[in-house]
Amino acid sequence: MNKTQLRKYAKLLATMGGGVKKGMDVVISAETDQPEFVKLLVEECYRAGARKVEVDWHYQPLQKLNVRHQSQKTLGTLTPWEVEKLKYRAKTLPVMIYLLSEDPDGLRGMNQEKQSKATQERYKIIKPIRDTMENKYPWCIAAVPSEAWAKKLFPHDRKSVAVNKLWDAILATARVTDDPVKAWEEHNRDLAARSAYLNSLHIKKLHYKAKNGTDFTVGLMPESRFAGGEEKTLSGVRFNPNMPTEEVFTTPKRGEAEGTVVATMPLSYRGELIEGFSMRFEGGKVVECHADKNEELLKQLIAMDDGAAYLGECALVPYDSPIRKSGILFYNTLFDENAACHLALGMGFADCVDNFQNRTLDECHKLGVNDSIIHEDFMIGCADLSITAETEDGKTVQIFQNGGWAF
Repeated sequence: MNKTQLRKYAKLLATMGGGVKKGMDVVISAETDQPEFVKLLVEECYRAGARKVEVDWHYQPLQKLNVRHQSQKTLGTLTPWEVEKLKYRAKTLPVMIYLLSEDPDGLRGMNQEKQSKATQERYKIIKPIRDTMENKYPWCIAAVPSEAWAKKLFPHDRKSVAVNKLWDAILATARVTDDPVKAWEEHNRDLAARSAYLNSLHIKKLHYKAKNGTDFTVGLMPESRFAGGEEKTLSGVRFNPNMPTEEVFTTPKRGEAEGTVVATMPLSYRGELIEGFSMRFEGGKVVECHADKNEELLKQLIAMDDGAAYLGECALVPYDSPIRKSGILFYNTLFDENAACHLALGMGFADCVDNFQNRTLDECHKLGVNDSIIHEDFMIGCADLSITAETEDGKTVQIFQNGGWAF
């Protein structure tokens, strides 16, 4: 892979992705697959002025071993030094950059029920600390290839060829062009304009319908607002949380979702794939679900806590998005969610509430923002998807037609 292009990508993630500025601390979370690129990214963070850059390394086989050999109590316990580390980050608010490269099937065979119960215990401590960081720090999720992930996408190629093909796809969808910064500035302007138009409609409900069986209505809060692309922290630091991104999204109102949604792409969850699934909602909550593969894992996801069965996000992505046009099923939510309209189970976004900067997190929850320890996107977009909006003044406006924007 061309090192000049990789350097451009690293610089893009540090500056426009994480918004690194002079004096900031940075934490990079990465698998062990691309140490040379992680080194480039660390260098670019320092060039952008970072005071200190840390790397948290992860390795899927070790996670499987820990789940197999540790007791559930041990897995679910945070040691005092781990708690202090979280509190330190909540105080210092470093830029968080997450590099994804996991094998989509890398945790197959792991005891998922044991892991779920341990996660629930750990989050009793983690979540209150993380809540204090809400909208206060910049973050960016991006990707680099691993051999296992690349071979999943390109099974007939040699590992080296498959990895280079995946690099090409990642760089193309992340807009690593001759001038990536200019490309992202133009893209952010388009997403901001679409968000502004949707906000001007004052939408009360969205109705989704497709021939595959999706027939679903979701309610929005009067305070809900659409957003997309660049965001900024409460202190004004600009960053791009997802690279790539094609979505315009909002947070729906908890308790207002009715009907059936049919997933149009697999969901990669905890190193396993959930495929061929659908969900039925009543009173805003999933009351029935089915899957051709890993239905039990889907049920565990929905039962993670009280909020896991409710929606936290409605995202609009045209069916002709660049990621869809690539013709690649990435088996990775960062990419696949940007190939199709999607919903998310679990935690909603407080910053999708009007005037959120002057509201507490509890106030946002009382307005209808869902709260949960999870946030898991699943794709429902397809070529014939229609979405209509019912506005607060009783009008019906076509938002999507034949899978794409109607405006």
